[in-house]
Amino acid sequence: MALMFPRLARNFAKNGYYPTDEVTLERTLQALTPASTGSMRILDPCAGEGVALAEAAHTLGRERVQACAVEYDRERAEHARGLLDRVLQGDLMDTIVTRQAFGLLWLNPPYGDLVADHSGATQYQGSGRRRLEKLFYQRSLPLLQYGGTLVLIVPHYVLDDELCGWLCNHFTGLRVHAAADPTFKQVVIFGIRIRRQDLARPADVKATRERFRAIGSSEASAEPLPEVWLGEPYGVPAAVTELDHFYRVTLEPEQLALETGRLGGLWSDFTLHFGQAGQVPRPPVKALSQWHLALALAAGAISGVVTSPNGRVLVLKGDTYKEKVSRTEFTEDEDGNVLESRILTDRFVPVIRAWDMTPGSQTLGQVLTITSAPAAAEPPPPAAPEPLRLPAGRFDPGRIVMTAAVSELVERGELNPVTYLRRHLQADWGELDQEDKRSNDQALRLGNRLFSNYETPMSDEPRLWIITEADRSVTTLLLPSDY
Repeated sequence: MALMFPRLARNFAKNGYYPTDEVTLERTLQALTPASTGSMRILDPCAGEGVALAEAAHTLGRERVQACAVEYDRERAEHARGLLDRVLQGDLMDTIVTRQAFGLLWLNPPYGDLVADHSGATQYQGSGRRRLEKLFYQRSLPLLQYGGTLVLIVPHYVLDDELCGWLCNHFTGLRVHAAADPTFKQVVIFGIRIRRQDLARPADVKATRERFRAIGSSEASAEPLPEVWLGEPYGVPAAVTELDHFYRVTLEPEQLALETGRLGGLWSDFTLHFGQAGQVPRPPVKALSQWHLALALAAGAISGVVTSPNGRVLVLKGDTYKEKVSRTEFTEDEDGNVLESRILTDRFVPVIRAWDMTPGSQTLGQVLTITSAPAAAEPPPPAAPEPLRLPAGRFDPGRIVMTAAVSELVERGELNPVTYLRRHLQADWGELDQEDKRSNDQALRLGNRLFSNYETPMSDEPRLWIITEADRSVTTLLLPSDY
């Protein structure tokens, strides 16, 4: 456990980021061979600090390789920009990238179960267990050109029936090997992308699928990566498509500020960026009344920046939308029966929005809305959760949080976290070996990260891990399967 503790703590602190260990990286790169001619383009959609893809580019011939990457974390993306050619900082699901533009897809995705957003929707398409690894596979696969090589690094237990079927339908020459570092039970999968009509014989595909599925269910073990690759190498073909699109859809506030500074501000060129060039509005025949002005503004005919006589500056935009209005009428027939009729009519609702951009104003940046639509009732604010009360311990735990898996066990009444939190706060590190306990005691004195491991009565997940960050800002409860 002495080796696992520092690496596990770093993995958690970096939001699930676990770079490929050096030995696995070195042995994996031995299986790759460059194209005989032409320039190659390679992609890592979860690049981290960019070291793995930079080593791959060096192995293939740096002067002939364009290395592109996507990384969610800003600091790691900045580090990767110093090693790679093109790096996007953002979520892969929020990018637009040219399809079939890369000859090598190096995919070491984040690990864990997929959580839906507030509306209950996800971008995952499938019927199996929803995992981040499978979502990133779905999103990245179209970016790899036919004949290109896939290097997929995932925990072996992710290889369920659904993922095994995808791999066998999309790739040929599939091989799977256990990673050199067994800490996170990773396997390295190689394959060459082909069209489904070019697949091998059905019997061969079935045998490959059954072997992958056996490895995923722990019925069989993958052979370790060889120290010297003696098999047929996986070629990285030359790029056949121009990289026309490689950008993210939305911008973080920091990125918007950098872009505004690069352009020297947007408002000086407001008409150029937001106006309609080449159209000169015709003046009205006579002066418009207040009613005409309000109608034109609501319909969107008057938009842009206006300045009032008292110096107030507003960015105006008008619009009109249609809504259905329901009305119920009751009538009586000749026999005295009451008939109910529901009538739907169209109602046009004007909406005028004004963005206050008055320099030095206290309302700078506020958006004013004028509409004839009835105001919606404000929903009551959600009740704040009752804070978890714990006795004073030997250190401040900061904010106490838990993963989704732990939260589900607590909600089902299968786990009481208070007992283990009390032990953690009293420096009872649980079922750690003596070396890790001494490391924790030293971390308690020096103000470093703390880690505890406890046996629990749960049948499926008998262990609970608790990690307190070095700055004592947060303490997290998690299960080993969360990694």
